[in-house]
Amino acid sequence: MVQGLFLDMKFLVVGCGSIGQRHLQNLRNLSAGEIIVYRVKKRELSEIEEKYCVRTYTDLDEALDQNPAAVLVTNPTSLHMPIALAAAKRGCHLFIEKPISHSLDGVDELVNIAGEKNLVILVGYNLRFHQSVRLIKDLLDKNRIGNVVSARVQAGQYLPDWHPYEDYREGHSASRSLGGGVILDLSHELDYIRWFLGEVKEVFSFSDKLSHLDIDTEDVAEILLRFHSGAIAEVHLDYVQRSSSRSCQIIGEEGTILLDSNEKNVKLFSIKDKKWQVFPENLDYNQMYVEEMKHFINCIEGKEEPIIDVTEGKKVLEIALAAKESSKTGKVIKT
Repeated sequence: MVQGLFLDMKFLVVGCGSIGQRHLQNLRNLSAGEIIVYRVKKRELSEIEEKYCVRTYTDLDEALDQNPAAVLVTNPTSLHMPIALAAAKRGCHLFIEKPISHSLDGVDELVNIAGEKNLVILVGYNLRFHQSVRLIKDLLDKNRIGNVVSARVQAGQYLPDWHPYEDYREGHSASRSLGGGVILDLSHELDYIRWFLGEVKEVFSFSDKLSHLDIDTEDVAEILLRFHSGAIAEVHLDYVQRSSSRSCQIIGEEGTILLDSNEKNVKLFSIKDKKWQVFPENLDYNQMYVEEMKHFINCIEGKEEPIIDVTEGKKVLEIALAAKESSKTGKVIKT
């Protein structure tokens, strides 16, 4: 049971796919205030209204006329920026699902509006709230493995298994025009490795559509990152592997850190202890989304600063776009 916050705040949720509905339900469980919904697709509106007891709108201006304090932008990636800009101009705080967009068009304008109106913008990289990811960040901050020289990061899952209740070919992941493809879709890995190791200096990538999936986006990507610290990271992303997997290996001069989603733990080897230390993971999957939404609310109330704001979200997008450009040109891209 999620403890309620009992706030007097109005939220507008834009888009009611799986992630939009997750955030909507978590807001309800947190007793965060009144929730309304804007959705372009008129089908299933009555189902959304009945299931979540919310008012729904199919006209954005009409929805914004209800004066929400905050807008959750959870529609397809390529549609994020028009909604975010419209809401920001109305003075609404923003939660924007990752990635912030599929291109840099409009992003600087959003940064400027947010600054002028003192708006909170949180980008939805929920792994920032994952127990094991946060533990690794803490271990690195405490210099437990010394100077980091390299990292290997990978994430993959067979795309039709993501949402088995719907046709994967109709989702945004399958469509280039909607901002799909593994580089943008799985940019969690680009975000957290940058969080761990600092700013990226250079990007090189191979990516392509190699499987028999009925999509028009890349389904495999191999990305090399060189950081200003000198460290080098390999990032593998795919829509193909079965079963699903997410892992991270960070190599330092004084030890190694391993994360494996299937083993559900973090392992630390240090030359000081000369043995592996295991940190078991005790994670309720939805809890990181709850913590993310609590953080957003606390930021609006001035109690916390966004862990990843619009400027940080832009930097992750720039890395992703550099990977796409490198794949197209065969060149190393400086960021």
